[in-house]
Amino acid sequence: MRKIIVISDITLDGVVQAPGAPKEDTSGGFLYGGWIAPYLDEATFKALEKYMKPSDILLGRKTFEIFADYWPKHADNWPGINEVTKYVVSETVEKSDWKNTVFFKHLDDIKKLKNSEGSDIKVWGSRKLVQLLTKHDLVDEFWFKIYPLTLGTGKKMFEEGAIPAAFTLVESTVTPSGVIMTHYERAGKVKTGTVGA
Repeated sequence: MRKIIVISDITLDGVVQAPGAPKEDTSGGFLYGGWIAPYLDEATFKALEKYMKPSDILLGRKTFEIFADYWPKHADNWPGINEVTKYVVSETVEKSDWKNTVFFKHLDDIKKLKNSEGSDIKVWGSRKLVQLLTKHDLVDEFWFKIYPLTLGTGKKMFEEGAIPAAFTLVESTVTPSGVIMTHYERAGKVKTGTVGA
């Protein structure tokens, strides 16, 4: 069985919309695109090497369109991105010129992929897809880059809620610019108790 790993840039108030560029996603009148740029430093780029190690990726349609427009022309910055399989969940797009791209329409396709043999599967961005995966308990790990800012507006990671689930912190790094890079692993059911009992 393959692990599904969700990788996301997220603000303190849970916003994940348009982290990389001002025009990445302006829907809803979002004015803060590119909010991660001021925090990128040498330590962040060093930590990103782990995130960018070649493995198959799973994307929602919108994130795929952003990736497909950018990465084939900039593959020197992400070795292996053109060679790995890109699985895309979309009801409207069925083909792409980007090599090694496979399209899915149904949750069952994702379940079959997870139960197959192969590398871990990394989900980049793809907020709606992450919500679907979380709802069906298909996420094995979260790799969050938490940025020290609030935006007060914008699309949020768990906007539609999440199932109760426990996670264990495997690794964390804090960059000089204040970005907390975390690696959480699924750890069964939520446990409760009484403080001080």
